[in-house]
Amino acid sequence: MSGSGKTTVSRGLMALFVSKGYVVQPFKCGPDYIDTKFHAAVCGRPSVNLDTFMASPEHVREVYDCYSEGADIRVVEGMMGLFDGYDRDKGSSSEIARVIGLPIVLVVDARSAAYSMAALLSGFVNFRKDINIAGVIFNKVGSQRHFAMLQQVCDDLHIECFGYLPKSKDLDQGSRYLGLDFSHSSDSDSLVSLLETHVDWKKLLTL
Repeated sequence: MSGSGKTTVSRGLMALFVSKGYVVQPFKCGPDYIDTKFHAAVCGRPSVNLDTFMASPEHVREVYDCYSEGADIRVVEGMMGLFDGYDRDKGSSSEIARVIGLPIVLVVDARSAAYSMAALLSGFVNFRKDINIAGVIFNKVGSQRHFAMLQQVCDDLHIECFGYLPKSKDLDQGSRYLGLDFSHSSDSDSLVSLLETHVDWKKLLTL
């Protein structure tokens, strides 16, 4: 859903991959023009909108392939909830993933929840069989014990857990009404450090 941390995780991973020397091509689902500016600042390449409301599936695939040339990694940030579109799931992130054939990594706000996450994740994974949900990254995790409980959920459902972002005052201070503020290098550095520590980014590269 909106506010789950998709933008934080997406832009943080872009910055992490760039810091490792990879050429990263960013994309954004839907007509959003704000996140794309932050993507471009992090990656040094223009971020491109993928929108099946205003463009045909064929055009979206052509745009994706064209801008992906010369990139080592492609990161597509979703919008709203995975299945939220202009008409049911039409125009949603799930439709764009289906059109292009992208693996999906769910970003889930795990505040104040533990094994109830099993019902939530099971619903997402089993709702449609024509998309590939590759795994999950949990956001706002309270402790190692909390993360262990969330890992148990993934183990029981046979869902890949790529890691988590802990609750962090640094990230809270770097937030604003339109998402994470990358205007201060310290905010970006803090996020990259947290992702490198708590997320298996090398496994993400295998998707």
